[in-house]
Amino acid sequence: MDINILSASQCEQLRALFDQSDTIIITCHQSPDGDAIGSCLGLAEYLRSQGKEPTVIVPDQYPDFLLWLPNTEKIIRYDKHREKCDLLFKIADLVCCLDFNTPSRVDQMQQALVESPAKRLLIDHHLMPDVPAELTVSVPEASSTSELVFRIVWQLGGFSALGKHFAAPIYCGMMTDTGGFTFNSSSPAIFYIISELLTKGIDKDRIYRNVYNNYSENRLRLMGYVMFEKLVVDAQRHASYYALTRQDLKRFHFIKGDAEGLVNMPLQIKGHKLSISLREDTERDNLVWISLRSVDQFPCNKMAAEFFNGGGHLNASGGRLYCSIDEAIETVRKAIASYEEELRK
Repeated sequence: MDINILSASQCEQLRALFDQSDTIIITCHQSPDGDAIGSCLGLAEYLRSQGKEPTVIVPDQYPDFLLWLPNTEKIIRYDKHREKCDLLFKIADLVCCLDFNTPSRVDQMQQALVESPAKRLLIDHHLMPDVPAELTVSVPEASSTSELVFRIVWQLGGFSALGKHFAAPIYCGMMTDTGGFTFNSSSPAIFYIISELLTKGIDKDRIYRNVYNNYSENRLRLMGYVMFEKLVVDAQRHASYYALTRQDLKRFHFIKGDAEGLVNMPLQIKGHKLSISLREDTERDNLVWISLRSVDQFPCNKMAAEFFNGGGHLNASGGRLYCSIDEAIETVRKAIASYEEELRK
């Protein structure tokens, strides 16, 4: 199966970028998820196999259920080591931007990224990339950025020399960005890639357990609370939403990652098309995080862009609102009403 995504000239350009760079940074978006961390770790492992010593810098905290991934101890958090990271951005030859399409997605790290004199490589699967880069690898129809990293490494001829430390984060990134291969994962190429990753001896069942069966008791009780107390179902429009306040999060001793996957659960309702979660930021006032999930052809990304200052993929998108949680709920209601015709189909 042909899984190449680069032209011959792009391959040569990418090889040159890597060969000519001594100080390489690999970075991703704010609040890194499994795909962001997986793709960064995977690319870093490939570059090490090529004699490079890349530095993975992430804007802020990532979920505890990803700490088992190999080489996470080498990741540097910008919010914890700002001075060190700022210096690295100033002296870098190459910054590899993974899993984000615009500089604002790195939040407080944006100035350091934009002002860095380094060349940039963008590898991403979100729509309308606008990160200035020497080379942009943008494939919106891809399942994940981790899939793109695999395809690039494969095309550069680097896969055969790599082992579990490459295969595990790449598989994890593909798995998490497709909800365990339940959406955005119908391409036969995805399962060809999985078959190749399995030749490296990874245990896909254990990876699944490490991610999806690795929560605290508090997370389980939060899940029950959301489904029983907080979920608002609009049966006529085949949609639902729930809102988590700071008080809710404090009650269940919320840590980053505890809300992961909750937004998918209402889609288990027969005939449901859309699920939206709202979560107050734990530190900043008047900031509400929005996640959207859908099935079939309902356009989460269109709704996210129109109502929630966000975007993403057809069936999985996100955004943010700068307002109170009550005002955010009203915006969600307006969004659902605005898409009533499509939801009722």
